[in-house]
Amino acid sequence: MRTVLVIGIGAGDPDHLTLQAVAAMRRADVFFGIDKGTVKDDLAALRTELIDRHVDAGTYRVVDAPDPERDRDASGGAYRDAVLDWQDRRADLYAAMITDELGPDGVGAFLVWGDPALYDGTLRLLAGIREADVASGGPGFDVESVPGVSSVAALAAAHRLILNRVGGSVLVTTGRRLAAGMPRDVDDVVVMLDGASTFASLPDDDLAIYWGAYLGTPDEILVSGDLQGVKDEIVRVRAEARARKGWIMDTYLLRRDPGRR
Repeated sequence: MRTVLVIGIGAGDPDHLTLQAVAAMRRADVFFGIDKGTVKDDLAALRTELIDRHVDAGTYRVVDAPDPERDRDASGGAYRDAVLDWQDRRADLYAAMITDELGPDGVGAFLVWGDPALYDGTLRLLAGIREADVASGGPGFDVESVPGVSSVAALAAAHRLILNRVGGSVLVTTGRRLAAGMPRDVDDVVVMLDGASTFASLPDDDLAIYWGAYLGTPDEILVSGDLQGVKDEIVRVRAEARARKGWIMDTYLLRRDPGRR
């Protein structure tokens, strides 16, 4: 039976790689990847560094496919349609790589940023590919998930935070959902995938923000403080960093009444 490993490699620090992840990487015959272009060459370089550091040369191959274009300006109902279309085209690429490059007993691996269980669609796509393969009379394949250090964990560590307060809960959401306003029934909200700096539009005057970009990398940037007091600084720093590198990955925690335990 073919096996496909989905391995979390952390938020950017090579030391985020767990011993379980290293053991899984050493099982792989083929590493599958998506080529995101020259803009994110440093991300591809980190993947290469991790493989070179932990896997013996000559024991594996690397197979990359170009990332399908995605409409990032879609909004409303069109946003969901754009994401589903992009995921379908990615699934076609994954299916082709697995079919063409993985032998009957082969082991393939996808190295994914952070943790495969948090805002990463690889496991979902592979489940659909496996079901379609079996339904068409194919042999299918096993899927194994190896957890990694998420940007949420890296953010909390960088700011020396405990995400939950006594008896409280934490909501993990996206910038697109935060645009409707800070939830009133949750005091601690972690926001990911916020390309529009949505925090800057919130009127709340009782929020602290703990923001981080390029977490775990030499380019890591951290800003924290009263939201209304530091939001303009974060917007400026974020824009400068994005212009300098051509891309940005950032995450933040919004905390109501930060002095309360």
